[in-house]
Amino acid sequence: MAIMQDLQYLRLLQAAVEQSFDAVVITTAELDHPGPEIVYANPAFLAMTGYRLDEILGETPRLFQGEATSRPVLDRLRAALTVGERFAARTINYRKDGTAYDVEWSISPVRDEAGTVTHFVSVQRDISLETREHERRQMLVYALDASSDSVVITDRDNTILDVNRAFEEHTGFSREEVRGKNPRILQSGMHDRSFYQRLWDTLKSGDVFRDTFIDKQKNGQLLHMEETITPVRDEEGELTGYVSIGKDITDRVHTENELKRLATTDMLTGLINRMHFEKILHHEHERVQRYGHPAALVMIDIDRFKQINDHCGHPCGDAVLTRFARLISDHVRATDSFARWGGEEFMLITPDTDERAAMALAEKLRCLVHDTEFPEIGHVTASFGVAGLAPGSTPEQSIHLVDQRLYAAKQQGRDRVVGPDNR
Repeated sequence: MAIMQDLQYLRLLQAAVEQSFDAVVITTAELDHPGPEIVYANPAFLAMTGYRLDEILGETPRLFQGEATSRPVLDRLRAALTVGERFAARTINYRKDGTAYDVEWSISPVRDEAGTVTHFVSVQRDISLETREHERRQMLVYALDASSDSVVITDRDNTILDVNRAFEEHTGFSREEVRGKNPRILQSGMHDRSFYQRLWDTLKSGDVFRDTFIDKQKNGQLLHMEETITPVRDEEGELTGYVSIGKDITDRVHTENELKRLATTDMLTGLINRMHFEKILHHEHERVQRYGHPAALVMIDIDRFKQINDHCGHPCGDAVLTRFARLISDHVRATDSFARWGGEEFMLITPDTDERAAMALAEKLRCLVHDTEFPEIGHVTASFGVAGLAPGSTPEQSIHLVDQRLYAAKQQGRDRVVGPDNR
């Protein structure tokens, strides 16, 4: 009965090995020349190598080796088998037709009842596809790291899976610091809720999102990134994640902002220049017409400025203009627009301010100038003209009116404010 059970067990083992998806080959334990001989190979092994069973029985495993088979791996294999230890490794073997394939070995010694090694059982697996896929992934990683564009890969829940080297350089964050985090760690607070709503509405509809992000680096500095975010789907069309590719345009933005500043700024005083002020005035006129909100225009002229240039020189005059511009700027609201109109003339727009309030402001500024000592020349005075932006009027008409009132202030003895009630 016991013999019958043993035979049945052996048949089950043989059937399992014969039907195994893994390749199995059994050799003798002879390690000296000519080496171990193959005594068994299952169908999976024959399919993997391309040989028939009768072609490999009695042969040594050297039959499958070639120029790309790793010699160091073979040396470690022999050392392990010599002392009867299990060995596992990867190398390259060759099929009957001469083609190479990547193989993963697991070789174990088989001992008899006395403990003597009599055979070796090798379970093998063709890992060529896995190796190629691994190499492909490595090439992609190398390509991403070679790119000067920042790359962020997230899963479907927008958790960062990986970033490239350019991302590390641009943001100051390392891969280890951001993996498992949400990209919101880069948010600077410069975008409102509608920006992110538009982003997710676009991505959820399956479209690519493109825009400029103002992110925050690890050190807190702002980073302007021109980004393209693409939803990634698998073969069944299921969303698997997102890939964001960003180009650092911080230097370009700074250059554009500087050019814009130069185009809208008076070089001497740092105030708004005349051209840009005229645009602001047109905009404020439209606002008055549309909403009926009050606004006023104040024109300012430094009294007897020509004498300063004639007696003290133009460098001194420039210093007075610069100090005068800073003095007035420090005493008007952030919502007001203060500009150098030309020469020693200045313009001020005061939104949401009627003529009476503008007159009071002008008088306050006149006293401020009168009481301030300028290191270059001592005291100076200034004349002011004030005019409200009347509904139905044009910017040109407002400029003409405030200019007339400034002229009246000059004619009446300077160092005074002239508005609608005291012209």
